[in-house]
Amino acid sequence: MKANTHTNRGTTRRLRTALGSAVAVCAVATALPGVARAESADVGVRASGIERVSVATDGAQSDGSSTDASITPDGSRIVFSSTATNLGDTPTTAADRVHLRDRRTGETRRIGGEAPLHPPTISADGGYVGYPVGWLQSDLIRLHQVRTGNTIGHNCMAHNCEMSLGAEGLQLAYSRRFRPPEPNQRITVLDWRSNKSYTIDVIHNTAPSKPSLSDNGGFLAYQDGEEQDVFVWDRSNGTPAGPIEGPAKAATLVQLSDDGSKVVYLSGSDTHVHDTRSGTARTVPNVRGVAIDPTGRYLLYAPHEAGGPALVLRDLESGTDETVSNRPASAGIDAVSAGGRAVVFHSTADDLVPGDTNGTSDLFVRSFR
Repeated sequence: MKANTHTNRGTTRRLRTALGSAVAVCAVATALPGVARAESADVGVRASGIERVSVATDGAQSDGSSTDASITPDGSRIVFSSTATNLGDTPTTAADRVHLRDRRTGETRRIGGEAPLHPPTISADGGYVGYPVGWLQSDLIRLHQVRTGNTIGHNCMAHNCEMSLGAEGLQLAYSRRFRPPEPNQRITVLDWRSNKSYTIDVIHNTAPSKPSLSDNGGFLAYQDGEEQDVFVWDRSNGTPAGPIEGPAKAATLVQLSDDGSKVVYLSGSDTHVHDTRSGTARTVPNVRGVAIDPTGRYLLYAPHEAGGPALVLRDLESGTDETVSNRPASAGIDAVSAGGRAVVFHSTADDLVPGDTNGTSDLFVRSFR
């Protein structure tokens, strides 16, 4: 496959507005043994409840901070980072580690023993967990099979590589950043089954590219972080399209929906939802988009106005909003399960569920039914 390369993208841009960036987290829906849960009277179309998920298998609250959550489309599993020493099978030192919460069984366990360079991600089927780690003079992508505990390592040959997994962990999109004096990065898709990789694009800077892969590996969204352009690669024709925001705007990528139908990006103070089939976009004004559900219907956003909810879930079809958290909270991509049934977020608030006395950031799931 011939690599694409983009140069001089910024020559048509003038007086751009500085853009904010998004964080990451994930969600689910049901109560499990030992999990503190509280019903909420939040205004919303559906009844809702909230539970804390950064707890040990026996229900003990964590003794460290938990963030960077990602949830499977069915809401059954959540992967996250935590400095807690008491969430795994055996105690560990207080350092950032990856953990997996299985909401069906109530089990929490540590995945691997290395600190992630970026938030961990979980495949849509819940079978694989991946994250980049520092390794000697280079970086590796660690791919863990949840069922067996087996691990695959892939050298991305650069510091701070970013990654995204397909549905069954069989496809991987990542950026390969090279050390000076080469100021370039390659946007690459790897098929684990054939062990073949394809260079999708070459970007002539090392700003964040945020690759976001659809479940079937058919679509890939990424950005040129320095030029503030967003592109979408379609496997059916092998060519990146874009910038999808047009030639005269600056944009920052948030996420591609798992089904490949929608791309969420920020431009100015607004959020835009681009339809990959029609090529059109709708604007959600004066909010910061955070994540989109796997079907492309539900948008998680943070309002810009102070004094209101911290996180809100919008049904893009009906236009209705549901409050996820009225207390200070943050979330990231892959924070919403399919159909907007659950949203995972982190917060230092101690009044979201009973018995929260650890005085640190915890993970919570707001479920809608």
